[in-house]
Amino acid sequence: MGKLRGQAINIDNYYAVIMAGGGGTRLWPLSRKDFPKQMLSLDGERTMFQKAVDRLEGIFNPDQVYIVTVKEQAETLQIQCPQIPEENYLIEPLPRGTASVVGLASIVIAKRDPDAVMAVLTADHFIKNTTVFESLLLDAYSVANQDYLVTLGIEPTGPATGYGYIHRSSQVEDSDTENEVFAVKSFREKPDIQTATTYFESGEYLWNSGMFIWKVNNILNEFHVQMPQLFRILKWIEDVLDSDFEHEVIETLWPTIRPETIDYGVMEHAEKVAVIIAKNLDWNDVGSWDSLDEVLQKDEKGNILVSASHVGFDTHHSIICSDNTNRLIVTIGIDELVVVDTEDVLLICPKSEAQRVKQMVKHLKRTGLEQYI
Repeated sequence: MGKLRGQAINIDNYYAVIMAGGGGTRLWPLSRKDFPKQMLSLDGERTMFQKAVDRLEGIFNPDQVYIVTVKEQAETLQIQCPQIPEENYLIEPLPRGTASVVGLASIVIAKRDPDAVMAVLTADHFIKNTTVFESLLLDAYSVANQDYLVTLGIEPTGPATGYGYIHRSSQVEDSDTENEVFAVKSFREKPDIQTATTYFESGEYLWNSGMFIWKVNNILNEFHVQMPQLFRILKWIEDVLDSDFEHEVIETLWPTIRPETIDYGVMEHAEKVAVIIAKNLDWNDVGSWDSLDEVLQKDEKGNILVSASHVGFDTHHSIICSDNTNRLIVTIGIDELVVVDTEDVLLICPKSEAQRVKQMVKHLKRTGLEQYI
């Protein structure tokens, strides 16, 4: 049971789906293909995946939480969160974008509960204000029951170029919620700095959090209309769920799915879309090494240490990270650098270039150095 606007509501038909199959490129070389950032403990406490599960405890029972991941990561995630039933870990044979992730979870949950509402959430974001997060999820449940496809929009703190944007329209007046709800005019791709500045100054745009809430039947109807090829494959899989043929059919059909995001495949063209403004959520998607400045504690010189043994002279505003506490990192006279030391890779770059780490991972793949990814 939860509470919304002082009224007790039954949330037995509310399910959470955590997308946890990321490739580990943004915080490379600490995060890797088989050990991406959601498996990391950046603050020395629980991993990002564990925290993603922890913040659902006020609304969802463990058996109402589903994890969609790839088989290379499933065992580690199960060890990190054993309270979630093993059968709730849904395995993609290979990544095909977030649309297929949502589709697979939708048919599994719909078979269990045809009246289900599902929240599609992330495994690798920092969310510090759990109380606000719970309020948003309860409000989203209410709005989704009015047959909206709901997304959570983050109130921008500046003209960021690393996020997609949501252009909000008029306020949804008939929603009895604690947080403001608006109709969505459009979704926008990651902009250049000039466009991002225009968005920010207009006050009409929100950062796209990548979190969505809807009735399962409504999202399946959208797949039927907007992504018929994916919908056909989902229906074939649905017919063999819990049978001896389930694994074989998924393995056969999954490579035929055209990769697509749920944003582009469905949300950008859906008619009844609402955004709930997430204020004071203290959210960050940790999209690059320099973004740790916003989420982790700094020492008196502005440095951030991530599992590192470090001695520094005249070292300021830098990020020092290691996967080996027995190896001492010494820095002298550096400022605004990222230093990441792992068993097989050493990364050194200015914070201002940290966004290019993803490009380097692609370069390594192209040049036959995949063993370092």
